[in-house]
Amino acid sequence: MEQKIEKATVMAANDLISYAEGGIVSKEFIHSKAGSITLFAFDAGQKLSEHTAPYDALVQVIDGEAEIMIAGKLYHPKAGQMLIIPQNALHAVNAAQRFKMMLTMIRG
Repeated sequence: MEQKIEKATVMAANDLISYAEGGIVSKEFIHSKAGSITLFAFDAGQKLSEHTAPYDALVQVIDGEAEIMIAGKLYHPKAGQMLIIPQNALHAVNAAQRFKMMLTMIRG
């Protein structure tokens, strides 16, 4: 069930975004000069090709299991686990199965 993201309210991140068959859904809920926090829901088979970011990125998996390649090494964070993608590291995201994640990027 999709919910409006409101400040000063207790919410369950997993309930704030829904899967879309054959797609990737994203919902940015904080954006400032300092950085952003975005929820993603990847359907099985979806991916983000290799790219870099000019700052560290914290991935928190909130449902399922992700496949994240960082600088040639494959990681499989599961729900409840997190992983930091280093600044300027070549990385890609793959959904061998459906998963949801929260991405926090802080500009430094």
